[in-house]
Amino acid sequence: MKNISLTGSLMLILFIISGCSNTKLLTSWKAPDEPAPAFKKVLVIALMTDKDRKLRENVENVIVKDLQANGINAGSALAEYGPKAFDEKNENAALKVIQDKGYDGTFTIALLDKSKEKRYNPGMITYRPIRFWGYYRSVFARVYEPGYYAVSNQFILEANFYNLNPDKLIYSAQTKTVDPSSPLSLATEFSTKLFADMKSKALIK
Repeated sequence: MKNISLTGSLMLILFIISGCSNTKLLTSWKAPDEPAPAFKKVLVIALMTDKDRKLRENVENVIVKDLQANGINAGSALAEYGPKAFDEKNENAALKVIQDKGYDGTFTIALLDKSKEKRYNPGMITYRPIRFWGYYRSVFARVYEPGYYAVSNQFILEANFYNLNPDKLIYSAQTKTVDPSSPLSLATEFSTKLFADMKSKALIK
């Protein structure tokens, strides 16, 4: 009979999970009785620091692409205005700059948290169909293998979808992504979750 180990089972589960998305939708909200808006143009703005510039570029580009794929004209704030276009502006000045370019909606994405989590992975306990003494002796053959600590990278992103005419929040959501393989992977999984949720809420067609 083949050995059956807890580690083997755990590895199988982890293998299956690895084929799934690493992004979970934590919360989402849609303005009550809000119909699918008819935007002329939506500005996608990722609120992130300079050290997360690559993630910002990918998030804005992926969201723009997915909005356009759903029939909504959209543009990237980074491409349109540069990284610090709104830093020194007040609300009225910022809105004027945005609306002067024909935008009547904004889709903001904020990196709320980026952290590392240390977790303990238990070691292997092997179950063997052997008699007492064989089992007793097997202890010395390291039937139990010590566990180890692993570190995972976690990202919490928040999306807010605004109609600027009138200024109104129509959708908000938060997601959690664990160990994305790249900034593009994180942006793609994030966008996929959001658009599936917005479609389920009939916010986009």
